[in-house]
Formats: sequence, structure tokens, C-alpha cells
Amino acid sequence: MTPYPPAEIRLDAVRFDYGDMHMLYDTTIPAGAITAIVGPSGSGKSTLLNLIAGFEQPLSGRVLIGGADVTGLAPAERPVSMVFQENNLFAHLTVEQNVGLGRSPRLKLDAEDHAAIRSALSRVGLDGKEKRKPEALSGGERQRVAIARALVRDKPVLLLDEAFASLGPAMRLQMLDLILELKRETGMTVLMVTHTPEDALYLDAGLVFIENGRISAQGPAKELLAETGPEALRRYIGSPPSHSVATAI
Repeated sequence: MTPYPPAEIRLDAVRFDYGDMHMLYDTTIPAGAITAIVGPSGSGKSTLLNLIAGFEQPLSGRVLIGGADVTGLAPAERPVSMVFQENNLFAHLTVEQNVGLGRSPRLKLDAEDHAAIRSALSRVGLDGKEKRKPEALSGGERQRVAIARALVRDKPVLLLDEAFASLGPAMRLQMLDLILELKRETGMTVLMVTHTPEDALYLDAGLVFIENGRISAQGPAKELLAETGPEALRRYIGSPPSHSVATAI
């Protein structure tokens, strides 16, 4: 796969209200790195991703990706791909058709598109399953289809919104390995919401801790999740997590 140009994400005093919660995000996500977002349910983690992706519009402030102001752009116009916890596959379409939607919503695909689809499916380990329907796939395979669809969009930023939360421990570990490989191969910027802090340690990722619509801590996961990390984060996780995902889940 072709390496991507570095794409830093910058939220410049981004304000957003959800009910009676007043959110404010002012932060920079490093280019070409993996950053995990953790925090209590309802704290604003998914909203942060939606603001970056363009599914939500801020009341004020700017969203910049790769130095370009994308605040006014529609989701399809942003240099971003997003994978959700629910893989959003269409049951009546085959694997290759579901992936093809990442290239053309109307599935008007040329030879280059089909080559990109084959390459993406091979990259996520789904060779030979192009003609299957989602019902014939395991949960992990369906998530691999969603990741392949994100890859064919060929964007430098990948957003994962609890994309592996419904998977078992072994399959989740495989997905983390896949994301790590893709990041190393392409240089993409990966921002992922997770309820499992061990994921950040396993990926040697940066960490963003969100409380009540604010970023209360940000830095290397191995530092923030240590016994000397922020008190609020220690309260959230209960105890310092193990550095091995395999033993922690």
C-alpha cells in the first residue's frame, strides 16, 4: 500500500452541546500515530470522532486535518475513514460489493476500483470470500470487511469508534495487530475509541482521557496508565492495567 502524507488532527477550541452537556475540545492528535480515547460512557468520546469526521458540526471553533480547515466540509469530502462498532454492512450485498461502497456509493466501479478492492480484502485476510454475504461471515470477518471498506477510501486518517468492542479476546487482539500493521505500512493517523485501556498499551499508543466533554489528560499511554498517572484516570480504570492485552482480557 502507498504511504500516506502525514495528517495531524487539530481541534481548535471546538465547542459542541449535547443536551445539557457543554463540550469543548482543544487538542492536537499527532500525525502518523495511533491514539486511543478512553473515558466514562456518555463523556463525549464518540462525539469527538463525529466532529472530526463531519457527522456533527461544532457551534464554534475549527477542525483541521493535515493543516487544512475541514470544518465546513461534508463527511465524504474529508480525508477520513470511519469504522463503527456496528460494521454497517448491507446484508443483500456481497463482501466485495460492501467494500466497493467505499469507492462508489452507487457501485460504479472500474478496473482500478476492483483492483483496490481485491488488494484491501487480501490485506485484511479475506481472500476467497469476495462473493459471500455478511450472514456467512463471523463477527471478526465482518469487521475486517468494514476495515477493508475504509482502506479503499484511501484516506490518511482512520477513526475507530469502539470497532472491536463486540469481539472476543482473541479476535480483538488480531484486529489490533491488523491496525498496527496498517499504520506501520501506510503511516496513517489512527484515532480509536475504546473501553479497554490495555489496547493503548498493546499498541504503544498515545492516550486521550475525556470527562464531561473535556480532555482532562493526554500523553503516552504507558505514562498516563501508570500508578503515577492522573488520579481521575486511575479512578476510571480502577487499577493500573497490565501491559499485556493477552493476560488482561
